Amino acid sequence: MSKYVYLLIVLLALFAGIGAYTFNYGEGLSYFSKNPKACMNCHIMRAQFDSWQKASHHTAATCVDCHLPHDFIGKYIAKAENGYNHSKAFTLQNFQEPITITPKNSQILQENCIQCHAEMVADMVVGLHHEETQCVHCHSTVGHGEKVGLGGPLLTQEYGGIENE
Repeated sequence: MSKYVYLLIVLLALFAGIGAYTFNYGEGLSYFSKNPKACMNCHIMRAQFDSWQKASHHTAATCVDCHLPHDFIGKYIAKAENGYNHSKAFTLQNFQEPITITPKNSQILQENCIQCHAEMVADMVVGLHHEETQCVHCHSTVGHGEKVGLGGPLLTQEYGGIENE
């Protein structure tokens, strides 16, 4: 074999070794579970985890139930996208504090609210576009309790609420 093949093998082995170490150090397998503690692997999620434990949905829903699509393919695509974005943000230290939900993840959250509460909200959401009114605009404390230390406005003026101070 030529020296280039050996060099390629060494580089691939090095890449695989660093990848395996990083996956193990970052507790990568935990992200395949529904355990809410996996979301707290990053120190920045402590406030969200603590507030979820005190919120009304604590006994009914985990992070995955609210923040990821319920279909198999969609769930793992969202996990991969979020994992990549989170890894990049923490590696480069260019994330916003306090963290806030992205528009795409906000849409997933809205769809999950409607799906889980379909019987209760069926008449309210007929013909309603998700971007017009989000459930969390009125029910902002359901998933994470009071918004102490969490990002984003509590309620905006356009929805008759108060701005987060």
